[in-house]
Amino acid sequence: MAAKKKPAKKPAPKKKPAVKRVELPEEWEAAPEPGWVEPALAEEFPGIGIATTTLAVGSGRSPEALKERLRELSNRFGGAQAVIQRQLPIPWAYRVFFRHIGLDPDTTRTPVEQLGLDRMRGGRFKSRNRLDDAIAIAIAEVGVAVQAFDADKIGGRVGLRLSSEGERFEGRASSLPTGTIVIADEERALAVLFGALAEGRGVGKATKRTTLVAIRVKGVPDVALEESLWVAASAMLA
Repeated sequence: MAAKKKPAKKPAPKKKPAVKRVELPEEWEAAPEPGWVEPALAEEFPGIGIATTTLAVGSGRSPEALKERLRELSNRFGGAQAVIQRQLPIPWAYRVFFRHIGLDPDTTRTPVEQLGLDRMRGGRFKSRNRLDDAIAIAIAEVGVAVQAFDADKIGGRVGLRLSSEGERFEGRASSLPTGTIVIADEERALAVLFGALAEGRGVGKATKRTTLVAIRVKGVPDVALEESLWVAASAMLA
């Protein structure tokens, strides 16, 4: 009687290298802090919120380390990933919110879906500049909507509110429609939510300090806002 062969041992699975979390240097002036939300807006859209952090850095050309992160992200974020992205909880929450504010997410794309569409059309994530590359990485990895402003062009804390009747918007000939959701400081509207930035308030060539802004909608946890700001900040400081 032939001896039974012992089953071959399966090779031990390779351990994935631990992800080393980069320590942010002192240029990250403050940990993410929650912004204010106008009571009327909070009542109309429960769960809406905003968080900010400021870095002592502007934009400019991306360093090689940041370009490499973008290349690695392109390899991981393929066509299939872009297609299923909308079904994940955080991207889905933005799709729902877009419909609630009258935007069709299949026409006006949410930030993460627009990023995925650009990736499929271009074949990769193209490096643009330090700021845009950092925000692209944060949006792709976390799914949270992130914007940026020149920190020295902001007057006070940043928050969310509804535009008032006849409110002017820098760079726009006509006034904003009453009740438009805007990102604002304590003096003026800085941007239309998921829309245009006010003229002169964005990050430009002369910007020395950048304020990153993460937007929360119902279904997006606070920890995701903190993570998105951390990812964007660490990428900018790469």
